[in-house]
Amino acid sequence: MTTEDTTSQRPSPDKAPKESAAPSAESVRASAESPYYPSGAYPAYAETIGLFGAHRDDFSQRYHLTRWGKAKRLAQITRIVNQFDALKGLTPVKMRLMFEALGPTFVKVGQILSMRSEILPLSFCDELAKLRADADPMPYQTVIDVLSGEYGRPIDTIFAHIDPKPLGSASLAQVHRATLVSGEDVAVKVQRPGVRETMAQDVSIMRSIAKAATKVIGSSQIVDLKGVVEELWDTFESETDFLVEARNLAEFKRFASRFKYMDCPTPYPDLCTEHVVVMEYVDGISVSHSGELVAAGYDLKDIGTKLVDNYATQILDDGFFHADPHPGNIIVRGGQIVLIDLGMTGRLDSKTRAVMKEMIFAVAKHDSPSLADGLLRFAGAEADPADYPALLADLDVIVKEYGTVELADLDIAAFITALTSLAQRHGIEVPSTITTVGRALVTLEGLLDEFIPDVNMIEIISQHIATSKTTKQTVEDELKSLGVEGHVALHSALDAMSELNVAARMLTRGQLRMNMELVGSQEPFQLLSDMVNRLTMALIVVGLFIGSSIVYYAGMKPIIFGIPIVGFLGYVVAFILGCWIVLDIYLKGRKSKKR
Repeated sequence: MTTEDTTSQRPSPDKAPKESAAPSAESVRASAESPYYPSGAYPAYAETIGLFGAHRDDFSQRYHLTRWGKAKRLAQITRIVNQFDALKGLTPVKMRLMFEALGPTFVKVGQILSMRSEILPLSFCDELAKLRADADPMPYQTVIDVLSGEYGRPIDTIFAHIDPKPLGSASLAQVHRATLVSGEDVAVKVQRPGVRETMAQDVSIMRSIAKAATKVIGSSQIVDLKGVVEELWDTFESETDFLVEARNLAEFKRFASRFKYMDCPTPYPDLCTEHVVVMEYVDGISVSHSGELVAAGYDLKDIGTKLVDNYATQILDDGFFHADPHPGNIIVRGGQIVLIDLGMTGRLDSKTRAVMKEMIFAVAKHDSPSLADGLLRFAGAEADPADYPALLADLDVIVKEYGTVELADLDIAAFITALTSLAQRHGIEVPSTITTVGRALVTLEGLLDEFIPDVNMIEIISQHIATSKTTKQTVEDELKSLGVEGHVALHSALDAMSELNVAARMLTRGQLRMNMELVGSQEPFQLLSDMVNRLTMALIVVGLFIGSSIVYYAGMKPIIFGIPIVGFLGYVVAFILGCWIVLDIYLKGRKSKKR
């Protein structure tokens, strides 16, 4: 959740909303009768507070998805689309405004599409990149209603005070500063009522449409759009289940404990539910306020360098990273870089991390075959590009364009876009996690370009990879690798010796036979066979013409049409065979051209 200014104080009375006074116990109890949570109808998860008690039932039942509800939402979507005359064409600005009007799900779709220039023109991607999660704030009473419904008890037994003015308000949730009855200063993130069900409906509708469209139209664009929807579907539950964010905070807190300069808010697990996250309030300076950071004595280059190096550790070493590192989510406090809003995270397995490192080095070394091998390893064992030489040729272009520029001039967004577009053209499916990494790196690069321009992200990441292993670790890894390879080589040699022994025994007994297959030679042999057949037929035709002519001049009887009947038949057969040869050559020539 973006906090526009975490250093802001509580609002003055003249600027506070009408509900600025702290709620009384009576008003809190009355709020349980709100239309969001009617009396006696608290959601099941309100009874289970904590990180490991969320009930997981059937998806449709959990989000109350019905055909009537989906039809109603589809009608609403259609009405908004018609308001923007989408069928007559959309400009980049109109598309952005339409997505904002359609709600949080489509805002998320727009953010994903902004990174997929193989689907939309660059002008649309640039405009969709402006999509923000900011929204009109919820009424304060609604926040109280949600909290009361979640906890099932008066909130004044939990919070001594809740600031009516939100720290930030987005399409999915809203954040308020509060004080626990035990005295801790906390931030309370409250999900908007009904937004989760609406997003579930939207994703379900889009998934059905994309699936049906793929069956009807097998175009590459539809496949890409289906991939966007599937990516949205995969991340939907984790981003709308705040228990996941609470777990992410706890996990990132453990990761950050290894670094003196890195931290994140401490979660309060006993107060976290599927719709509420309670975490430590972070009072610091946003990294976007570079002037304030300099005035406070901070070195911007040091902040940027440490941030990028730590981010490389998250992605390439640990495989667990903050997926939305925009300026509002990075705060400097007490000499530490604090990452907030762990709702969007990414995970990379060891194989993916290893391949990414190899591909980065491949670009640096201008090694197209290694880059191609990396892409194919992403796709798995089923990867089989139809034209491997063409894949290498296309990668040569990318390596030549991006591998020869100075690191300071490398456009990582363009590089990732070019690489994913190339993979798509060759039928190689890149994991969605790579798209997440790319989107996060582009966001981080934009932050650095705008606020800390002296720091080059690619150079720091490359240095991180090069120095990520100590000499001892490098030697140990090399010895392990040699040991494994030696083990395999030894057993392979023993197997080869055994096979040679069998072959020698068969040879001495005259039982050795050799089968040889020339892979890929079927078509040339077929062409050669056709040539021999035509040549043979041509010789037969020539022989018939010559033989018939000899019979003609010999005047053999009987005679028909002044020609000996044997010679006449020879001429007819020769004519028919000649026509057949010409027709065969013509038809096979046309078939070859169509290929």
